[in-house]
Amino acid sequence: MGVYAQSVNGALQENLLGIIVNPMSGRDVRRVAARASTSTHYEKQQQVTRLVLAALHNGVTRIFLGDEPFRISSRAVEHLPQRASVDILKYPLTHTARDTETMADLMWAAGCRVFIVLGGDGTNRIIARRYPNACILPLSTGTNNVFPVSVEASIAGAAAGLIASRQLAIEETCVRCKQVHLHTDLPEVRQTDIALIDAVLLKDDELGSLLPYSADKLSTLVLTRAEPASVGLSPIGGYLDACGHRDDFGLLVECANQGSTQVSVPISPGLWQEVSIVDYQRIALNETISINGDGILALDGDRSISLGKSESAVLRVRRDGPWIIEPDLVMRMASAKGLLSSNS
Repeated sequence: MGVYAQSVNGALQENLLGIIVNPMSGRDVRRVAARASTSTHYEKQQQVTRLVLAALHNGVTRIFLGDEPFRISSRAVEHLPQRASVDILKYPLTHTARDTETMADLMWAAGCRVFIVLGGDGTNRIIARRYPNACILPLSTGTNNVFPVSVEASIAGAAAGLIASRQLAIEETCVRCKQVHLHTDLPEVRQTDIALIDAVLLKDDELGSLLPYSADKLSTLVLTRAEPASVGLSPIGGYLDACGHRDDFGLLVECANQGSTQVSVPISPGLWQEVSIVDYQRIALNETISINGDGILALDGDRSISLGKSESAVLRVRRDGPWIIEPDLVMRMASAKGLLSSNS
């Protein structure tokens, strides 16, 4: 397929890619409270440079980056010969999660449907909640997240480029991610929300806390992915009944201090805790799970909802999130189709 594709009216349409960078990912309190690695601004800058070069080399014709206070994106491309193919979008900065939403809004309005997201579970959750029909490659910045992939930026950029340039069809190479859908009737909070990896009811915890979870405060976990080779809440389920990205079920785990089963997991990098399990079971897609208070509901680590004793929330795992680019699979398919070689 050529660099351009025909639009409906016959006009040439550019192959667009958005790269969304959360400058604060990999720099939170877990570096103090546990032993998580730190992702510096310079490291992110170098990642962005390699992403841009790889995507342009693999069929993308225009890349959108967002402005941010540390100039990670602008410094990543300022000396590139391909600088003319990159647009840096400007907008009023709030230094909050709203900046990520605005960045995505501007890229979507410009025609981007394929994104690389440099950030953790929380950053990707913002994009998924706002644009569930997007196609994203979630790229890890070295923290204890489950949703992003750890892959060299050159390969990530190449894979995203092959998808954004329509050399490989999204439906052929990607699957939609699972999400936990949450609904409450509480008037003071967002009444519908999502989590990409985990929703958990915490006992005796605090709204807005950024500290690692404490095992004795865990009550009910709903997991879209229970990955034994991960860090956080996901391995709690993963040590019991592994559940991956492509498995069409989730996992419900009930915790209590006097449970009959114990698992010792890295609940944050370098921080191992023993979790006591009362029961666990698989959740079918669209199955209804009711959670009763009191406690704090956390979505992908965001302790944002307080449930009183008489209050409840309804959760369902669905496969209706963004399409996910898996770099290894994309590169293998591109190789099989002869897209990575040419005859002299």
